[in-house]
Amino acid sequence: MAASAAAEPPARLLSFDELDGWAADDHDAALSVFVKTCDILKDPDWAPICEVARNQSGGRAFFELFFRPVQVGDEPALFTGYFEPELSGSLTRTARYRYPLYSRPKDMPKGQPFATRAEIEAGLLAGRGLEIVWVDDPVERFFLQIQGSGRVRLPDGQVVRVGYGGNNGHPYRSVGKEMVRRGIYAAHQVSAQVIKNWVRRNPVEGLKLLHHNPSFVFFRKVTAVPADKGPIGAMNRSVTPERTIAVDPAFTPLGAPVWIEKGGSDPIRRLTIAQDTGSAIKGPQRADIFYGTGDAAGRAAGKIKDPGRMVVLLPIQRAFALATEE
Repeated sequence: MAASAAAEPPARLLSFDELDGWAADDHDAALSVFVKTCDILKDPDWAPICEVARNQSGGRAFFELFFRPVQVGDEPALFTGYFEPELSGSLTRTARYRYPLYSRPKDMPKGQPFATRAEIEAGLLAGRGLEIVWVDDPVERFFLQIQGSGRVRLPDGQVVRVGYGGNNGHPYRSVGKEMVRRGIYAAHQVSAQVIKNWVRRNPVEGLKLLHHNPSFVFFRKVTAVPADKGPIGAMNRSVTPERTIAVDPAFTPLGAPVWIEKGGSDPIRRLTIAQDTGSAIKGPQRADIFYGTGDAAGRAAGKIKDPGRMVVLLPIQRAFALATEE
């Protein structure tokens, strides 16, 4: 894949029989999601497969004929969940709606860190016309930035959809890990909802806690996606609940089918498609599962922090080449 030679993880060729639950999955559903982005894959290994996929009706036969499973990296994997938040907001600043979502400043230097989260939230960009919309909750705004995209419902019922528009160049730092380091909670107690509740109960200290993460995300208005479709992922197409995952493209090619075996209280055995990325998604055995839009999806996604295994399906020649390079 794209990882440096010094960091090349082991790659092990598997058979489809070794994938737990493979036969029971809905392969046709996975195929329909794969087709959404396969036309983007111009690599010679992928292009002819995508041509066949557009006219294929049998999902399982298609994947078993043209791909071979390869486990890249050692278990256990780490699975988390993400979703598309829906916030309340306004196109104008009011007493209630006073926390802006900013578009990326055009004069921001390329390749260099810009101002930190704390500096930006102190008003550094105010008055420059970069505000896309104003929301009523700084905590939800923080988590919207982590998700990278979302919807804002206006007072008249209209919806403004926003997508990832860049960041300020500072590294992402986990607020949850910082809470554990400070002794506020044990690692197994931390979740998105726990963090939100604590910040709201402790507004002054909570703001300082959020500023522990200097990374700040800018947005862009998304107008080409219908309300019934998922948000735009890293491949510039809508993502699909529970079939799209975010991966580290240094190890898992975007657009590739990926078999996931997630453990935990709600185990998953499913063929997904790697159609998104995330700043916190690093490593060959790391995936973020998209759960959908709104509060219910957010609650489901927030509970996920489970071990397991992920196996990428690669075109046959590429699979054998990668496996023989161990």
